Amino acid sequence: MSQPEFTGQTKVGKTGFRRLCLIVLGWTCILLGVLGIVLPLLPTTPFLLVALWAFSHSSIRFHNWLYTHKYLGPMVQDWDRFHVIPKKAKILAITMMSASLALIAYKGVLPLWGLIIVGISLSCVAFFIIRCPSVRPVKVPK
Repeated sequence: MSQPEFTGQTKVGKTGFRRLCLIVLGWTCILLGVLGIVLPLLPTTPFLLVALWAFSHSSIRFHNWLYTHKYLGPMVQDWDRFHVIPKKAKILAITMMSASLALIAYKGVLPLWGLIIVGISLSCVAFFIIRCPSVRPVKVPK
């Protein structure tokens, strides 16, 4: 089986305590990402992307392991190569953002200006999510 080509380069140059912190962050995010597979409200892919970033700055071995992992790798590869967000993930993310905004408005925990800022921020994120493709591009045979 051929190894996937990496579109970005790792920037491993950190040593000592910074490197250790990044490795711990990476493994913590992997743990949270794996929990997100079974827990419905915890996202998976964002944690895996943070882990990939942390490993790219701290450990080539862990970076390559995550990128080529049988189950976790395709999620990060889809984003890294094609900026793909699956349709199911888009629907869930926008639904959760809308529900969060509605709950904040209902509870009245923020003043109106705070609610407007949160609403604008979530709208920008939703716009970004909607603009990303939902499927990988189809390879055209030569």
